Amino acid sequence: MFSLDPQLERDTVRLAALPLCDLLLMNDANYPWLILVPRRASIRELIELNGHDQQQYQLESNMISQLLQGQFKADKLNIAALGNIVSQLHIHHIARFHHDSAWPKPVWGVLPPLPYASTELAKVLTLILSGLKSQTLVAFDWQQG
Repeated sequence: MFSLDPQLERDTVRLAALPLCDLLLMNDANYPWLILVPRRASIRELIELNGHDQQQYQLESNMISQLLQGQFKADKLNIAALGNIVSQLHIHHIARFHHDSAWPKPVWGVLPPLPYASTELAKVLTLILSGLKSQTLVAFDWQQG
């Protein structure tokens, strides 16, 4: 049975349940940072997902990438599944900017996380959820043979 890793539970705000993944917002106001977590038990790597789930993940990742690019006008999107601390498969989607404090380095270890103030969180949630509503996402229909 799927359950979200306690570390992810502590560090994020759950935004939506997509056909395959839970969509989470990292509680770090330094960067627009979304995380996709496939709702599959005991999965650590993308290659452990079956073919159908891999295709569905790709659709959801593309949608989230377009949302970040469209809503935040990022200079670069960083997309990564690291899992060095949290082994549960989760894929980071981070909007990066030439002017952000960590640029051009990775976001990890450069700045301490800056939790969202309630008013800033409300603004970011509105921006992300309005972008999500404008996206059309259907479950991938995989036809064998």
